[in-house]
Amino acid sequence: MSDMTRNEVQEQLQAIFRDVFDDESIELTDEMTADDVEDWDSLSHITLIHEIEAAFNIRFTTKEIIASKNVGEFIDMIERKLS
Repeated sequence: MSDMTRNEVQEQLQAIFRDVFDDESIELTDEMTADDVEDWDSLSHITLIHEIEAAFNIRFTTKEIIASKNVGEFIDMIERKLS
C-alpha cells in the first residue's frame, strides 16, 4: 500500500467520492472543494473521512481535516501517511 503513486491514490479516492455521493460522474481534481460537489455537507464530510481512513488504513487528526482546503491537499496528506 505504501508504494501507491499519486494517481493511484487519486483513483481510489475518486471511487470513494463516487460511492459516498452516489455519483459516478465525479472527476476529482486537486482544486476541487466541497463547493464543487452537490450534497457535500458536514455530515457527508464525516462519512467521506471515515471511508478514506478505512480504505487507506490511516487516521487523520481533526487539525489535519480542518487544514485541508481541497482534494489536492487531501491526496498529499494521504501520501504522507502512506509513506
